[in-house]
Amino acid sequence: MPKDYYKTLGVDKNASKEEIKKAFHKLAHAHHPDKNKGDDKKFKEINEAYQVLSDDKKRASFDQFGNADGPQGFGGGGFGGQGGFGGFDFTGQNGGVEFDMGNLGDIFGDFFGGGMGRSQKVKKGRDVQTEITLTFEEAIFGVDKNIKINKQSVCSICGGTGAKVGTKMNTCNTCDGQGQVREVRRSILGNFATTKTCETCFGKGKVPSEKCSNCKGAGVVRKDEEISLNIPSGINNAETLRVRGRGEAIQGGEAGDLYVKLDVKSHPVYTREGQNLMMDLNIKLTDALLGMTYNLKTLDGKNMEVKIPEGINNGEMLRVKGKGVPTTHGKGDTIIRIHVNMPSKLSRKAKESIEKLKEEGI
Repeated sequence: MPKDYYKTLGVDKNASKEEIKKAFHKLAHAHHPDKNKGDDKKFKEINEAYQVLSDDKKRASFDQFGNADGPQGFGGGGFGGQGGFGGFDFTGQNGGVEFDMGNLGDIFGDFFGGGMGRSQKVKKGRDVQTEITLTFEEAIFGVDKNIKINKQSVCSICGGTGAKVGTKMNTCNTCDGQGQVREVRRSILGNFATTKTCETCFGKGKVPSEKCSNCKGAGVVRKDEEISLNIPSGINNAETLRVRGRGEAIQGGEAGDLYVKLDVKSHPVYTREGQNLMMDLNIKLTDALLGMTYNLKTLDGKNMEVKIPEGINNGEMLRVKGKGVPTTHGKGDTIIRIHVNMPSKLSRKAKESIEKLKEEGI
């Protein structure tokens, strides 16, 4: 069944980029694999949908053809695409049956051992890995980052064609403009025909009359490329984000993927435990006995009033609701661990007061 990326993100087909981005953030929070009720499969589906719908070119292709890679299908000749049925061509010569393996190539190819009859897979460029550093706040609240990656990219002069601008494209002599070459091999079951992408024209059926001087006809060049990343809120240290199609480009195929490992810096006050933020608070003995109100700063710089109840013990925890890590259902909590500072020396007056407390059994 074809994928419906709009349905995956829960947005209308006329949704703006901002609406798509908000929907992605919301669902990414809900289904992140590191959360208690996270769903790795669902998270990958959400990420795939966002990568397509946030890219104007891929979105236009999806709207028109139902996928991000342009028109696909069986071809004009029915199931086999060449007038046959199921990929078989019953026009063998010399009394034998000739099988055009087509989509069944993987099955027969494995049977006959390596390459024979194996269907051609789309070539893919190399995946690229990099690492970026985030502040503790960026990991908690999310952030947009622009990074530069040095990699094989589509030539900006020829647009990946490999041809000099203004020159014509000639029919490929290797495949006669078909983009594929056909090979027939004999076996005990008859002649088996296979088709594969032409290595001269990379499946285009055309070759440049003059090569592009920038990429020397390769269609790709190594250069620094700036890539925009959307880091969702609530990301954890050492997590890796996958950005489809932003790896190395390759002529006649699709680009690889970009993998970004995230290194989250520590915070001088806060640590994280799941959806909660943890902090330590040192208070005086008198505040522990009599109670006190403290004005603290939240992670996003806002004021947070914390009331210390009378008689609080060392090591007790106070919970401030809604001041933790953002989630689809609101926010986690901030949990404050109390440390009571015991005085190292007491004045005579202080000792007398404590003696009175002792007499009262306190």
